Amino acid sequence: MVSRITSLFIWIGVALLIIFWLPMLALRRFFDRDPAYYNTGKLFRNLGKAISRINPNWKIVISGETDIDDRRPYVMVCNHLSQADIPLISNLPWEMKWVAKKELFEVPVVGWMMRLAGDIAVDRRARNRRKSTFRQARYYLQRNCSVMFFPEGTRSRNGKLNRFTNGAFDLAIKEGVPILPMVIDGTQNTLPKRSWKFGEAKHIKLKILEPLDTADLGYGDIKKTSREVRSRIAHQLAEWRGKPVEEVDNLL
Repeated sequence: MVSRITSLFIWIGVALLIIFWLPMLALRRFFDRDPAYYNTGKLFRNLGKAISRINPNWKIVISGETDIDDRRPYVMVCNHLSQADIPLISNLPWEMKWVAKKELFEVPVVGWMMRLAGDIAVDRRARNRRKSTFRQARYYLQRNCSVMFFPEGTRSRNGKLNRFTNGAFDLAIKEGVPILPMVIDGTQNTLPKRSWKFGEAKHIKLKILEPLDTADLGYGDIKKTSREVRSRIAHQLAEWRGKPVEEVDNLL
């Protein structure tokens, strides 16, 4: 575990970056004429990239299908291990609107920035949450901007893969856009759940798996597609960790 003093200095650096970035983001949004606030979103993701470079122990290796058309819309999905997933995934060179719980948007400064960037808030207590989320996500997809989901809905407590919800796959199939699965590992050791101290995670892996075309899929394929993508992610985690799939999957 990184010392408390080192962790404190890292958090101070993060806070200073956020304070510096907010007025730039607000100005960028004011002049952004793209209907999907594409340039504003890209600037916000660059903040995540900058944050990921503050911690000297964060070494990320990106592999897989990295030659992706930035202005072709995808529904992107990834497993979720830590709050560190977000700034580390922001190292990818594409803009994507993040689907996140409403509570994050209520955090001062950070929440304001997420709204400026056009990210999508989900009120998990609202009855019509899927309809509202889909409406906003559809707006971006139709304007050639990708949307990012953590289909587990929350961070894994033990590093294993949790059950997927079907919302991201429902959206992709209804809109006829491809699904782009991603796998991340190592972040569970960078910023453990319910801890403010950083861990000694020196090797973080992020892999972009092969896109899955949805053009010929229909409503009856949603659950099957969700299971297929989840299986791909589980097998990649198992390969990285040198373990059988049963030991990286909370459902097996």
